[in-house]
Amino acid sequence: MLKHGILPLTMALSLSVCAWSQTPTPQTPAQTPTQTTSPDDAGPQGTGLGLDLPKKKEEAPPPPAPAEDKTANPGGTPYSLRVDVPIVNLDVSVLLDKNHQFVPGLKENNFLVVEDGVEQQVTSVRTTKVPITAVMLLEFASTSWPFLQDMENASASFFRTLQPDDYIAVETYDMRTHILCDFTNNKDVIREALQSMVIPGFSETNEFDALYETLDRLSRVEGRKYIILVSSGRDTMSRLTLDKMLAKIKATPDVTIFTISTGGFVRELRGDNGLRGISYLQADNEMQTFANMTGGMHFKPVFQGELPDIFGQINESIRNQYVLTYRPTNKANDGSYRKVKVYLVDNEGKPLRMQDEKGKPVKYSIVARDGYRAKLPVE
Repeated sequence: MLKHGILPLTMALSLSVCAWSQTPTPQTPAQTPTQTTSPDDAGPQGTGLGLDLPKKKEEAPPPPAPAEDKTANPGGTPYSLRVDVPIVNLDVSVLLDKNHQFVPGLKENNFLVVEDGVEQQVTSVRTTKVPITAVMLLEFASTSWPFLQDMENASASFFRTLQPDDYIAVETYDMRTHILCDFTNNKDVIREALQSMVIPGFSETNEFDALYETLDRLSRVEGRKYIILVSSGRDTMSRLTLDKMLAKIKATPDVTIFTISTGGFVRELRGDNGLRGISYLQADNEMQTFANMTGGMHFKPVFQGELPDIFGQINESIRNQYVLTYRPTNKANDGSYRKVKVYLVDNEGKPLRMQDEKGKPVKYSIVARDGYRAKLPVE
């Protein structure tokens, strides 16, 4: 029997645990839905957090745009400025007629540019001397051995003038165009391509087709390009006409064509005066036209000894140039062909006269493209 009615400590703890475990777990009262409040009393609904958020104020509309300047923008449309000013870069070579040397030291006020009969304002003049990107387009057909020999001698002479950074492609044509090597600065590859011409296959000379295809390829090459066309100039079976050929030349920018007629010696010996002579004269005129339209030069060598001087002139022309920049007065993007003529003038606007060390007048030539085609609106 327990004294003084006090239970042992262990028994008291056990009874306490039993009493706690038998006490029912109080049920959490169901959360009452939040009372909908008026828009003036509460913030946004549906947070699910049971928090009283301050009312979210409606964003004030943005302030109105400042009034347009009626003077600068009379149409009332949002102000924008788009400048589309065409710029023409014109490559020009000035060479002495006697030794074909490049004339340096000319300034902006020495150049007079006339476009479609309207004088233009030259804004800048700079000189360039850069490597060249050129195609040797060679007539290789079974026509006459002297013509083939002239072509081979001319291509070899041009090969000897190449610089390490020049990129050259070699193409031949007879009935079709043949790419002997694509653009490369490896002189060994170029030499092998020239040496691969052994026996021609056909006698047809489709010059227009070959030149058209070459221009088409060059239109996808960036920068200034050159074509060295070594040919008799005759065309026998091309699908294209001369008019289409000239239109293609006009439509292909940044290409200068130098033409070299072959067979000069044998033509001199034969004294071509009949129909064959007329045919070659017509061919020479076409070659001259190709060169003039693109700012190049045409040559009709008779002797092989003339070739080094010819390619010396070509090198002087293409490796040393003035680049004239002007904004044409005709700003219409209509795709029209604009005729351009370049003159040299002195400080008074008179034709520029040059003199040698002895004070004697010196003649010079201005080599430049005769025009360009304006852009179209979609370009």
